[in-house]
Amino acid sequence: MTFELPAAVGWLALTLHTGLSLLCAWHALLTKREPRSALAWIGITLLLPLGGPLLYFAFGVNRIRTRGQRLHWRFPMPLEFGYEQADDADPSPAASTVLATGSSGQIARASAQVSRRPCLPGNTIDVLHNGEQAYPAMIEVIRSAERYVYLSSYIFGARGAARDIIEALKAAQRRGVTVCVLVDGLGQWYTLPRARPLLKEAGVRVAEFLPLRLWPPSLHVNLRNHRKVLVVDGEVALTGGMNIADYHCVDRGGRRRVVDLHLRLRGPVVSQIEAVFAEDWHFATGQALPEPTLTAAGHGSAACRVITDGPNEDLDRLALVLLAAVAAAQRRVAIMTPYFLPARELLGALQAAALRGVQVSILLPGQNNLPFVHWATRNMLWELLQHGVAVRYQPPPFVHSKVLLVDDDYAQIGSANLDPRSLRLNFELNVEVFDSAFNAALGSHFQAAWERSREVAPAEISQRRLAARTRDALCWLFSPYL
Repeated sequence: MTFELPAAVGWLALTLHTGLSLLCAWHALLTKREPRSALAWIGITLLLPLGGPLLYFAFGVNRIRTRGQRLHWRFPMPLEFGYEQADDADPSPAASTVLATGSSGQIARASAQVSRRPCLPGNTIDVLHNGEQAYPAMIEVIRSAERYVYLSSYIFGARGAARDIIEALKAAQRRGVTVCVLVDGLGQWYTLPRARPLLKEAGVRVAEFLPLRLWPPSLHVNLRNHRKVLVVDGEVALTGGMNIADYHCVDRGGRRRVVDLHLRLRGPVVSQIEAVFAEDWHFATGQALPEPTLTAAGHGSAACRVITDGPNEDLDRLALVLLAAVAAAQRRVAIMTPYFLPARELLGALQAAALRGVQVSILLPGQNNLPFVHWATRNMLWELLQHGVAVRYQPPPFVHSKVLLVDDDYAQIGSANLDPRSLRLNFELNVEVFDSAFNAALGSHFQAAWERSREVAPAEISQRRLAARTRDALCWLFSPYL
């Protein structure tokens, strides 16, 4: 008996491991949407004793469901053009024309079907450059708050300019304004000290999105809230690609300086941004915020729509809209992004656009804060260059801006990068804008950056040394996980 017990335990452990491994492999086979991902997880779960199923449980299973029934607000929307006119709205004739004709009309129809949100007219938009413009604008609207302030950020530091925002939030809390701050459970650790403890000490309602903890288990390292949102009293919203950290103040001359863009919006689209925050807040806390009120259209010329993306019910929405936008382009596609690892479908759409005579221009940072992403991108640039896509590298400092321009009337800006992490794993928020004046303003910014950037010649990519090609290819191989 003394010798049979260890043998029995061993057989029991082997049986449990085999059953658990087969169960995880079967789950991956049924749920993964890409053959490469499914095959990788099946191999890991079957070949790694015990560790394989544990890794799959921690990193491979998507359990995210963010929308509760009571929080899934829907504004009425005729889907023919994805254009909604409120009863008291006075939409710009230019906006109506843009949404009904040409490439913008095609994009509007596609994004309406994908996003299930109306495109709302009468918005005013200001483009804010770097922390020097964005942070004072944030502080100004927080100080003007009378009812509530909702703020969400992936990274929220506590030094310099970020500390000024913290003090403005604390002051709003003291004067009776409802202040809700949502920080990402992983992103908050990218800068020290953190804002969350300082805000909690002042009584501000602060929540973490998917905090990392061992018990109860929460190890969603890959599923992060990358959205950047500030909404005040339902009247004004700020969103874009900018975190709250001192390194976005580029004039201060720090080594980690980051260039970026943010938007300040007034008008009906603010209600869509607020609704996204409320859904995230409910997911993180279980608490329901008051339902947003659809603001009447103002005198702005921009028709806008929010497009969200994430590993939940929003999966692939941004990717589909991007594909539709590139496919609809008739004259130009201009892309500025810090991380460029497009899926094969988007890569093919860009190649096809260039082949049919569309001017396709891609601006990437020459100095990237993630070198392995830069190397992975270099492994696939030749596929674009050989078909006439123009690519340039921007000079330092690191440019974190994300901009898409199509023809003369369509623009998209927000938090999403063109890589698998943003388009498959992160929770993202972009704003699409149908407005020729806004497109022209961003187009001027893009053109100025293009002119001071260095062209990437096909020979630069094709004539890399063998060691560099090997390094780039290895990074590209793991690009879905970078």
